[in-house]
Amino acid sequence: MKGVIVAAGYGTRFLPVTRCIPKEMLPLVDRPSLDFVVDEMVQAGVTKLLIITSRRKKVLEDWFDRDVELDEVFLREGATAKYTKARPPNVEVVTMRQTTMRGTGQAILMAKDFAAGDPIVVAYPDDLFHGENCTAQLIAAHKLTGHSVLSAHDFSGQDVSRYGVLDAVGEGPIVPVRGIVEKPAVGEEPSHLVSLGRYLYTADIFPLLEAGWAAHGDGEFFPQDAINVLADQGKVVARVVDAERWDTGTPLGLLKANITHALEREDTGPGLREWLASEGLV
Repeated sequence: MKGVIVAAGYGTRFLPVTRCIPKEMLPLVDRPSLDFVVDEMVQAGVTKLLIITSRRKKVLEDWFDRDVELDEVFLREGATAKYTKARPPNVEVVTMRQTTMRGTGQAILMAKDFAAGDPIVVAYPDDLFHGENCTAQLIAAHKLTGHSVLSAHDFSGQDVSRYGVLDAVGEGPIVPVRGIVEKPAVGEEPSHLVSLGRYLYTADIFPLLEAGWAAHGDGEFFPQDAINVLADQGKVVARVVDAERWDTGTPLGLLKANITHALEREDTGPGLREWLASEGLV
């Protein structure tokens, strides 16, 4: 299976740090958020990965490279644990630059040659998943149906007007999708299934993206119209994923994810919990 990570955005919500550091490299304790996405994909069986990046993000390429000098130091010192921790992810990686920020639809279209007719899992690294492997669930749903698969959570009882909301029918973890509605007005949402930052696209999305891009004018280009065409053809399903979602696309969301992750780790959890209690914060 092939994977695509869309990581070309400016990250303006995290200024000023994102003037120099890509938001995908902002850490949860000591691991960049990008690493969580890559690990999820690799554990699900992704063997080839395309990173859609942009200028000032060369550090993303460096993340997948070995640090030969550091490796030699650790090996010489017998620091096996540090050596293992410093190893890059075990996946074949290529990168492409989105030279102008023309939207996620254009970014996905850039992956056509990489896909080479195969299905691809697309990830937006603002969404991290904790617990069940979201990518693995999408792949399983695709193998069962043969269709493109959108990840979703049930936001019943919540305001979904800020999200892409699925017009989906049926019950169960895998449901047919009739379309996706971006930011519907309150009371006009077709369901309470919210689309998340993981997608599995079959190759038949690319001709639709090409046609949409050819007719597109100014501004950003998004894949929703292509998804809706496939959905109208009965070729899209949603997988209501079991994993807990961490929204790291805002400073508050990243902070919450950091605290949750730190509390769960054996090396940081006890000390952090003790400190929070001593300060009367828990």
